[in-house]
Amino acid sequence: MSVRKNFIGMIAASILGGAVAIGGYELIREEALPQENAQSEQGVQFSNYNTMPKATAPVGMNFVEAAQVVTPGVVHIRSTVGASTASNGRSGDPFEQYFREFFGAPGQGYQQRPSVGTGSGVIMSPDGYIATNNHVVENADDIEILLNDNRTYKAELIGTDPTTDLALLKIEEKGLPFVRFGDSDNIQVGEWVLAVGNPFEFRSTVTAGIISAKGRNINILRNRNRLQIESFLQTDAAVNPGNSGGALVNLNGELVGINTAIATPTGSYAGYSFAVPANLVKKVIGDIKEFGVVQRALLGINIQDVNAKLSEEENLGVLQGVYVSGVNANSGASEAGIKEGDVIIAINDRRVNKTSELQEKVALNRPGDQIKVTLLRDGKEKTVTATLQNTLGTTATVAATNNSVIIQGATFEDASDEDMTKLGIKGGAKLVVLESGIWKDAGIKEGFIITRIDRGAVANVEDLSRALSQTNDGSGVLIEGIYSNGQKAYYGMGW
Repeated sequence: MSVRKNFIGMIAASILGGAVAIGGYELIREEALPQENAQSEQGVQFSNYNTMPKATAPVGMNFVEAAQVVTPGVVHIRSTVGASTASNGRSGDPFEQYFREFFGAPGQGYQQRPSVGTGSGVIMSPDGYIATNNHVVENADDIEILLNDNRTYKAELIGTDPTTDLALLKIEEKGLPFVRFGDSDNIQVGEWVLAVGNPFEFRSTVTAGIISAKGRNINILRNRNRLQIESFLQTDAAVNPGNSGGALVNLNGELVGINTAIATPTGSYAGYSFAVPANLVKKVIGDIKEFGVVQRALLGINIQDVNAKLSEEENLGVLQGVYVSGVNANSGASEAGIKEGDVIIAINDRRVNKTSELQEKVALNRPGDQIKVTLLRDGKEKTVTATLQNTLGTTATVAATNNSVIIQGATFEDASDEDMTKLGIKGGAKLVVLESGIWKDAGIKEGFIITRIDRGAVANVEDLSRALSQTNDGSGVLIEGIYSNGQKAYYGMGW
């Protein structure tokens, strides 16, 4: 009897347990249904559906808005170089090893036919001013601009500055999208940036990377007058031939640099690229637009980086800064009291740890501007005020219009085709207006065409200005040239 009761009890317990389990499941399922419905209402779709909701990127990682803002303001540039120019102009260009595809294959074939190169540019204002690299348009006979919306224009070359590898173009249009300037001084190592350009003719290409370093000198701008400014922003954003002259922007879509060069053993991207800082771009482009030439300001010192060896040899007591190894006579530095052996640590309260940074900070100014120079002397910090001078040792600005330049009382223009044909010369800078100054004092008369300064050829007024810029150490120069009647003349001039 007890066995039977136990059996009946087990059956009852099983039935009760099943009922509890079923009831509990229904209760849980009913509570879960609203959650399932909520998920369904969120529009969950396969990833290839166009109705996929916009993804949310982590803060500081959303490149979409910056790309949309900047891309319309970056243009494609096609520059055509005539055969005769191509054979004489670019054969020794230092950028060839970095941009072989841009320049075309070297050799006899390159000299026999016109060359068409491609690059990028950045629209600076709605009225059609465009910044690019000098090497993108150097020696070009024809420059064509292709906008992001497929409109095409012929561009006028307003001016160039080989010492920073920058150039300014102009197209006749209004209401254009443009890229706003950011502050490249405030960009930080590790900050995200986008490179926008036209690599290998792939138009409007956007790549992303970070700022890898600042103030890089890669010795690519080998200016014969030692006035080149290399204080590049280094980034690992992919940049290839055709990107030259394009935009490097922050995630606000603000211009922080103009993409210029790549470090590579192959001619294509291999990990690092370099951009001219936007603050320097803004100054150079502004000068070219206003004056036709860059107003180069100099402090008047010879400098080198401080390192452990130099610090020990000179008993400097510091491992960073810029060592003053010489001071030019009658320069802004000399008049401010800067001495050989000083270590400059800041310009206008901005820290400088190497020569490239100091050169950039000084170059942001114009002749006649005053700057604060903070230095260390005998272990003590000192601040002085220096007035910057131009490459000719004065505080005046240099004007250039219609291929002319005014230098200390004399106006020069490029020698005309007629002059070159008549006199059998390949170029020169012709003195067209003579006023009081060192030229008149030297006995030079109007109509004189300068063809050489010391051992360097002068092909145009730009060459003249550059050649004279290396004479600011007080040494004299030998001027060689020819008058319109064919009489050759030589003048020794103290500078």
